Amino acid sequence: MKKITIVAIAAALVLGGCQTKREKENAEDPSQHKIDSLQRVIQQSNTESKDLAATIQQIREGFRQINEAEGRVTLEQNEGSDQQVILENMRFIQNAMRTNKKLIAELQQQLRNASKTNKEAKAAYEAMVEEFNHQLENKAAEIENLRQQLAEKDIKIAAQDEQIDQLNNNVEDLTHQNQEKARTVEAQDQKIHTAWYVFGTKKELRDQNILQNGDVLRSSNFNKDYFTQLDIRVTKKIPLYSKKAELLTSHPASSYSLEKDAQDMYVLRITDPDTFWSVSRYLVIQVK
Repeated sequence: MKKITIVAIAAALVLGGCQTKREKENAEDPSQHKIDSLQRVIQQSNTESKDLAATIQQIREGFRQINEAEGRVTLEQNEGSDQQVILENMRFIQNAMRTNKKLIAELQQQLRNASKTNKEAKAAYEAMVEEFNHQLENKAAEIENLRQQLAEKDIKIAAQDEQIDQLNNNVEDLTHQNQEKARTVEAQDQKIHTAWYVFGTKKELRDQNILQNGDVLRSSNFNKDYFTQLDIRVTKKIPLYSKKAELLTSHPASSYSLEKDAQDMYVLRITDPDTFWSVSRYLVIQVK
């Protein structure tokens, strides 16, 4: 029995030694490092293309919605003259134009950071950005022209009868109220889509009172200026420039992923913004 046991142990040691040797050889195999590096480059290239395509789709959808709202204003102007409908659609257009401008700027930034996208593809994307900017300028001119048409219509209506001067004064008051309402709606829209994020080492987060005794954002005296503001409709990716990262605030796991770039640094990818920010509008990430 002893002999059998000694043989079994010896065989196990030899097998273990062989496995250790193979593992060491694989670890020292430079071709394996090249393969791993190439796979990371391919993955990053695919990710960059996916991000660019998603932003482009958002911009196109924004222009489609702007065109639809512009059509409703024109229809109402020519047929119904429902001032409330016109004002609501004009406010929608203003907000959509602002969002598209941010998205185009985000697309430009994505292109600057797209280190693994080939030159031909990058040139095509840059041409698309130029076209989007041109389209935004043309659309702004169209909207301004539409505003002038609406203003001219009000003037013509007022000129039809001198007896409606008092009505004109009431309309001016209503216009002022609507302008105030528009500014309020705009501020509310901005607030609804605003969030804040920060990433830093444990010491940095402690120094800013963001992390206290192991708890995050438990007191109101944390340094809010240390956070970066973002528009949740626009920002979908946050580079963390670290090989270790951990989310300290609560966000549904299904709404984001932590991925590594070609430099083996973590990037936070927000795949479902509405769900991600539903729990908290503050994002805190600890890095090393």
